[in-house]
Amino acid sequence: MTSSFRNKLLDYASSSYGTQPEYPWARFPGYAVLRHADNRKWYGLIADVPRSKLGLDGDERVDILNVKIADEGLHRLLLQQEGYLPGYHMNKESWVSILLDGAVPFDEVCEWLDLSFDTTASNKKSDRIPGSRGVSVFAQRLRHITPD
Repeated sequence: MTSSFRNKLLDYASSSYGTQPEYPWARFPGYAVLRHADNRKWYGLIADVPRSKLGLDGDERVDILNVKIADEGLHRLLLQQEGYLPGYHMNKESWVSILLDGAVPFDEVCEWLDLSFDTTASNKKSDRIPGSRGVSVFAQRLRHITPD
């Protein structure tokens, strides 16, 4: 399931942003960097890592997506949800790793990728991008974890 999830996500990045993944490390051929064409900043990293490196049981490899979540409160809330982990090999205060094993629905993963794209866009570009896409996911998640 994870490789089809990965492929769907790469197709989404290509069709939404014209991004072709970069594979900068020969030692890690399963690590795909998604970056802005203009400012070269990363907005996503898809990687296949051993579960044990993520603090999970087992040594089999699992695909993850790292996205930047600049809002501290949102970051904290996400880390309390199934399928979300501190950013693997990234600044753990502003990056989140999302398991691409089906724990988080595909549409939700895409919304977080959109938010990360917006967050890392150049100022000129971010003025043209609707910046509230991730808010709808946040509101849905908040409804599930807050008592009535």
